[in-house]
Order: sequence, then structure tokens, then C-alpha cells
Amino acid sequence: MKKIVFIGCLKSSYVILECLLNNNYMVDGIVTMDSSPMNADFHSLASLAKKYGIDYFLTKNVNDTETLDFIKAKSPDIIYCFGWSKLLSKEILSVPSYGVVGFHPAALPANRGRHPLIWALALGLKKTASTFFMMDEGADTGAIISQKEMDIDYEDDALSLYNKTLETAKKQALSFTEQFMNNNVKPIPQNPDDGNTWRKRGPMDGQIDWRMSCDGIYNLVRALTHPYVGAHFMWDDREIKVWKCKVISTRTYENIEPGKVISVNSSTDYMVKAYDGIIHITDSEEVKLSKGDYL
Repeated sequence: MKKIVFIGCLKSSYVILECLLNNNYMVDGIVTMDSSPMNADFHSLASLAKKYGIDYFLTKNVNDTETLDFIKAKSPDIIYCFGWSKLLSKEILSVPSYGVVGFHPAALPANRGRHPLIWALALGLKKTASTFFMMDEGADTGAIISQKEMDIDYEDDALSLYNKTLETAKKQALSFTEQFMNNNVKPIPQNPDDGNTWRKRGPMDGQIDWRMSCDGIYNLVRALTHPYVGAHFMWDDREIKVWKCKVISTRTYENIEPGKVISVNSSTDYMVKAYDGIIHITDSEEVKLSKGDYL
């Protein structure tokens, strides 16, 4: 059986690793973190390592000498790197004879880059994919070994799409791991001229502008809800996080300016005029609003 080293520090890393171990695939070493201020879905793999008696190494820099030495000492045939925000060095990529497998929840070569699930929801895409590929020195540019398309339903939000992706990814991981064991993986190179790359999002990308369409606001809210940071609007110089909303399509208020508070049910439940209809906020941080206020 081929030797695997697993690198990761997110919930997705944990779920896929646990799936492999529960299905009796051997992992010879694990590289993870004990904390991370950067990742809303951070999840150390140390507990799984201890449960299954696997050697593990805690690092803050996957490319430092100590981490490289740990990986080399394991003499892996394959490295799985699922859920790590930094690119791997050429030295690590060259360690395993079969290469390093990466994971990107988008339909590569389309939508390489940052925040793939958030962008997919924020842009109102109807489909995405779960993709595993052989890592090279680029970002999400390596040859594809497994890709499964997934529908994005209107009701999906960040958490439901995240979970849907993980369920798909687990099945893929079991399949291509078995293919590796049988020397039957057939990578398909990406054309570097195809596709696009999504940029890193900033705080303004999460701010609700009531001049946006209702669908635009709805998509932004569902994209950034738990486990992520939440979309927000400004009120009295405060950021008010919005976790859930509904669209009310109506022409009743077509002569009302965007941002006007139409009604208030509670400090977390209220209706606001958007460009082309009403947004019903059904869950937010508490905010004291009155009918007729302007956001």
C-alpha cells in the first residue's frame, strides 16, 4: 500500500481525512496547525492523529525546514494537501513520487483562486464543482484527477453548499485513492489559457448597498453567512451583520428610495427597500431601528 502524508487545517481537511481513515486507508504522517486566525472553518487534525496513532507535526509555515524534514522522513508516495491557504514550495512538491494532490471547490479551469464557495454564491451561479488536481507551482493550475459537478440551489447558503461539497469530495477521495493504490490515476492537464481566477475579497465586498438588486443582496447574505464572517450594512457607524434574509418581489414601494426601513418586527427582523423590491431581514445582529429610518 502506498504511503500518504496528509496536509490540512480546515473542516474540509478533517472530514476528508476522517473518511479515508474510516475506510482503512493508511496515512503515515499529518501536517496541521493548532490554531489559525485566518480561517473561519479552521479545524486542527491533531485529534484525528492522536485517535489513530499517526505521527503529526504542528507548523505555522508549511514550507519551513522543519516541516520539510518531517515530510521527507515519512518518504511518502503521495501527499494530499486539502485545506491550506499557502502554496507549497517546489521542494515539497518534489518529495512524493506520485505527486501532491490539491483540492479546489470550483469547476477548474474556471474559477481558480480565492473564496470559491463565497464567490459562487455571491455571483448567483447555478452550478459549481468539486475538483481534485495534481499540484504544481501555480495556484489551482495542475492536471485534474477528479471533478464532480454540483447544482447550487436557490435555497443554498454558505453552510449548505459547504456541506454539499464535502459529501461529494469524500466520495471522490475514496475513488481516486483506490486508483492511486492500483496505479490507475489518469490526470488531465489544464489549458493555462482557459478559465479565470477569482481575486481575494475585502471588507467592502461584504457590505450591503441598498441600491443593489434584491437578488444581489440575497446572494451576498447567503454567501457570507455562517461559517463565514457575515454580510453587513452600516448603521450609526456600526457594522450590522446579516445572517439570513428573504426577497419580497413587489411593485408596491417602487416610488420609495432604497435603504428606507419599511417595517420593524424586532431588533433582528425588519424589512428594507432595495432597488427593485423589499429585503426581509430575518436574522441579524441586534439593531434598534424604526419604521421610516434610512440605512
